[in-house]
Amino acid sequence: MNTRILALAVEALTTLLAVAAMGYFLFAIIAARMFLSSRRAKLAPFAPGVSILKSLKGLDPGMLEAFRSHCHQNYLGEFELLFGVSALDDPAVPAVRQLQSEFPDRTIRLIECPARLGTNGKVSTLAQLAPHTRYEFLLINDSDITVSPHYLEQVMEHFAPMQPLPNQQPPKPVGLVTALYRGRMHGSLGSRLESLGVATDFMPSVLVARMLEGGLRYGLGSTLAVSREALQEIGGFEALVDHLADDYELGERIYKAGYRVALSSVVVETSVPAYDWSGFCNHQLRWLRTVRDARPGGYAGLLFTHGFTLALVNVIASGLSPISLWNLGLCFFLRLSLAMTVGAEVLGDHQVLPNLGLLPLRDLVATALWIAGFSGNTIVWRGERFTVKRGKLSKAGGM
Repeated sequence: MNTRILALAVEALTTLLAVAAMGYFLFAIIAARMFLSSRRAKLAPFAPGVSILKSLKGLDPGMLEAFRSHCHQNYLGEFELLFGVSALDDPAVPAVRQLQSEFPDRTIRLIECPARLGTNGKVSTLAQLAPHTRYEFLLINDSDITVSPHYLEQVMEHFAPMQPLPNQQPPKPVGLVTALYRGRMHGSLGSRLESLGVATDFMPSVLVARMLEGGLRYGLGSTLAVSREALQEIGGFEALVDHLADDYELGERIYKAGYRVALSSVVVETSVPAYDWSGFCNHQLRWLRTVRDARPGGYAGLLFTHGFTLALVNVIASGLSPISLWNLGLCFFLRLSLAMTVGAEVLGDHQVLPNLGLLPLRDLVATALWIAGFSGNTIVWRGERFTVKRGKLSKAGGM
C-alpha cells in the first residue's frame, strides 16, 4: 500500500514539474519574440571613441580570423585594439604581429602584462591594459569572438544620452552593453552538444531574465562595453581580479551602482573547441558551479529548463500512461519550438536545425551535469583546479 502511494506521489510530482517546465518553454518563446520585436527599434546614432581590450593566453581556434573581424568595422568613430599577454613568448603573439602587418592603418597595440594581480588571470591582464587606453569607452570580449562589420555601431549606440520625457525623472544612464552569442561547432560530439546548449538553453535563459527583471543585471563575456565612469565607480577591474564570473560581477556591480545594462541587437559568434568528453564535462561543470555560487536560487530554478527529462521521468513513473505520453509529446514540441525560435531566428545559428536530433541527448546530459553541479565547488580552468566560493577563486591544488 505504501509503495502504491509513493508511486502515485512520484507520478503526481513529475507531472507537475513537467507541466511547469512546459510553462517555462512557452514563457521563453514569448521572451524571444519580444526581443525580436524590440531590436527592430532604431536607436540614436552615437559613435564615441572605443578602446577594445583583449586578454590573451595561448591560441584558440579561429583566433586570427576573429581578430580580423574587429578590424573590418564600418564605424564612424575612432577605435583601437589593445592585446594583453603575460609574456611576449605567448603563442598568441605571432597572431597579433600578423594582424598589425595586415592592418597598418588600424591602431593595434600589443602590451606585456606580467603582474598577476589575482587568481583570475584574464581580469589581471585587463587591469594592466586599462591605463593604456585612450578613449572613454572600453569594450572587452573573448579572444575567439567573431563580429559583424556593424558590431561597434550597434553596441555603442546604446550609450547615446537619452532626453527625459516631460514631468519624468531622467532615465538611468547605460553603464554596460552586452550581447548574445552563438557557438561555432568543431566536429566533436562535445563541441556539438555545447554549441546546441548555448543556442537552446543558455541564450533563452538570458532572454527570460531580461523579460522578468525589466532588463539584464549582468553581462556576458561575448561583449562587455563599459563607460570609464561606470567602471571607475565600481573600483575598476582590480575589484574583480579574484572572481571567476567576472562578466556577471561586472554587470551586477554596474547595475547596483545605478546604471542600466543594455542588451544589444547584435549577435556575435564564439568558436567552440572540439572537446573530448572530459573537456566538455569540465567546461560545463565550471559554468554550472559558477552559476550555483553566484545565484543559488536561480541555479535551483534551472530544474524547470530540463523539461524533456522531467516529462520522460513522468512517463516512466506513470507506467506509460496516455496522459504522460501526451505530455512528453507536447513538451518535446515546445522544446523544439524554443530551439528554433532562439537558435534559428534570434541568433541566426544555421547549425541548430541540422543538429536538432541531438537535442534529447543534450537535455539528458544537461540534467545529469546539473545534478553533478550540486556536489562540490571545484572547477577546472585552463588545466588548473580552483575552488569557487562566494564568487572568488582560490587554488585547489594540482591536477
